[in-house]
Amino acid sequence: MSKFMTWVDERFPATKVWEEHVSKYYAPKNLNFWYFFGSLAMVVMVLQILTGIFLTMHYKPDSSLAFASVEYIMRDVPGGWFIRYLHSVGASVLFIVVYLHMFRGLLYGSHRSPRELIWLLGMLLYVTLMAEAFFGYLLPWGNMSYWGAQVIISLFGAVPGIGPGLSEWIRGDFVVSDATLNRFFAFHVILVPLLLSLLVYLHIVALHKVGGNNPDGIDIKKNKDASGKPLDGIAFHPYYTVKDNLGVAVMMTALLAVVFFVPELGGWFLEKDNFAPADVLQTPPDIVPLWYLTPYYSILRAVTFEWLPGGAKLWGVLAMGAAIVVLFFLPWLDRSPVRSIRYRGWMYKTALTLFVVTFVMLGYLGTRNPSHVDLVLLKNVTWSQIGLVVYFAFFLLMPIYTRMDRTKPEPDRVTGQ
Repeated sequence: MSKFMTWVDERFPATKVWEEHVSKYYAPKNLNFWYFFGSLAMVVMVLQILTGIFLTMHYKPDSSLAFASVEYIMRDVPGGWFIRYLHSVGASVLFIVVYLHMFRGLLYGSHRSPRELIWLLGMLLYVTLMAEAFFGYLLPWGNMSYWGAQVIISLFGAVPGIGPGLSEWIRGDFVVSDATLNRFFAFHVILVPLLLSLLVYLHIVALHKVGGNNPDGIDIKKNKDASGKPLDGIAFHPYYTVKDNLGVAVMMTALLAVVFFVPELGGWFLEKDNFAPADVLQTPPDIVPLWYLTPYYSILRAVTFEWLPGGAKLWGVLAMGAAIVVLFFLPWLDRSPVRSIRYRGWMYKTALTLFVVTFVMLGYLGTRNPSHVDLVLLKNVTWSQIGLVVYFAFFLLMPIYTRMDRTKPEPDRVTGQ
């Protein structure tokens, strides 16, 4: 084996890459469970690719055959139901893991200098994942998939001047049809996964260039011994590879429990309308996207003021887009002298708590009828409008309250907690 690796290293830097990025890559010694989710996201993404490969072996990207091919996978292909449910549940699990990964960044300031590029690449990954999920959502050719795609694509029609032509170009037809299904299949299976793979690679390289953050928000590279090893760092392998394996085991146990017992999860992971084939004559009572896109859908529906120039639809689309774009500016909106929430004051802690509650509330309201009263007293659309204000206030007021917040002094070394 030693001779073989010597032969390989003379032709490809395998050992060097392993040492630089795994065995001799020093991570902070105080990482807690919040730092599981980056590795878990990679594991679920690999799972999605593998299950997707098996699904494409039997899937037919044809409007007259797509739904039947999914039923064939579920009923006739040996183990097909398991692979299909792994893929559908895995999509939701991936977004759960990504949202927790992003929340950890907000907790400990992982978006702050010198990690701005890591955050930007992560946000590009997030947007690309949303595109991947949207393209894949149409493929089962269920009734909710069909009408959901019809509604979302029609939003591009709000763009002044080019809107109708743009919507038609995306669909490849005047309505969602076989042409739409074929191009979405190509995007979902080939184009977007390639982009995701590239962005994951860049995200990891950028992370290993500047080093990872930690719960104290301290740069461990500032304190090194005579050999250049960080005093507060430990080798990623074997310490964190073993720790991450524990996280993978817990996550896979939960994922498989859902797959075996409640793969639809009450309609949150798979809607009942998607168990019926697409029908251009039968619109579902409430057309909503899957839960991981509903916060932005709720923001879209919150804009109901028709007196706005261009109409409510245009401004709703702009608000939805702005809700995503503003996340890219987070590294420059946060002006706090400290990174970690451990040393921030009550203002940031209160703002972050309100933001998380609002985001969850918007996600729930995005699945409900806007004219109904599902929360206390007010109509859902009114709660969505309140959520819209709180959502944007968290970001737009951040330069003010992060400067005014009373912070504690950061320690010189990591606390080891």
